[in-house]
Amino acid sequence: MGQTDEVPPPTTTPVDAALVACSGGDPATFGPVYDALAPVAYGTSLGVLRDPDHAAEVTQEVMVEVWQTAARFDPARASARTWVATLARRRAVDRVRSEQARRDRDQRDLDSSLGSAPRDVVAEDVERRLEGAAVRRCLDALTPTQREAVVEAYYGGRTYREVADRLGAALPTVKSRIRDGLGRLRDCLGVRRG
Repeated sequence: MGQTDEVPPPTTTPVDAALVACSGGDPATFGPVYDALAPVAYGTSLGVLRDPDHAAEVTQEVMVEVWQTAARFDPARASARTWVATLARRRAVDRVRSEQARRDRDQRDLDSSLGSAPRDVVAEDVERRLEGAAVRRCLDALTPTQREAVVEAYYGGRTYREVADRLGAALPTVKSRIRDGLGRLRDCLGVRRG
């Protein structure tokens, strides 16, 4: 029965071999590695971050790390794809933690600055409600097309182009509706034109 418990050697893919080859620092050998593995890094990063811009930044950082640390890659331990996906996941998670820590810090700073300033909360609330009522009354005085365009742009946070696409109207028409609507709002609210 002389069977041995030997583990077969791992199969090396062309990407694994290319990554091993670029560990010498030859830029020409890194091109194929980048082409094959940057999409892996981007997909992994995007899955964690859910933001294409942040995922692109993390991908760039990961690929620089791959270039600088290619000598550490061991095809006997993992494939190049797995190695890069692991690097990308770690970097993306670090980015999430960093962003959350920044948000928490900013919120603490805001809370402490607001907590130290004496305020008349009741007066502020009444003033805000009166202003809101005046704005609603003046918005109701606009034509329906002006109101829709102004609300989409200013309350929806959309650009002129996005408003035009959303309303199915030409861009110059939307710009005109918003300009005219804002002029009528200014007049209604008694805001002086500078």
